[in-house]
Amino acid sequence: MTRDDVLATCLAYRDAVEDYPFGDDVAVFKVGGRMFALVSLDGEPGSVHLKCDPGLALELRERYSAIRGGYHLNKRHWNTVELDGSIDDDALQEMILHSYELVGAKATRRSTP
Repeated sequence: MTRDDVLATCLAYRDAVEDYPFGDDVAVFKVGGRMFALVSLDGEPGSVHLKCDPGLALELRERYSAIRGGYHLNKRHWNTVELDGSIDDDALQEMILHSYELVGAKATRRSTP
């Protein structure tokens, strides 16, 4: 997936909002006011930071050399994925969906009376 593909995928999710709280270089995608993806807009090949279940995060880092602990984020709960083409599009889409669902479930629980 290209950076543009990742941006389009993130924005396509229900109630996803694109924001720029850290400046024009990073697109932040939120659901329920909580971040689920941060996409670097400068540099090549680009990268996306995704929330992840801690056990799965470690497994993905072992499986793919393009995935490492979240840069400037809690490395237990976030992965940074280099968009270098080494990860199958379907696998990356699954990672984005996992992040969205993980954050969305917490946002829903938080807003439930």
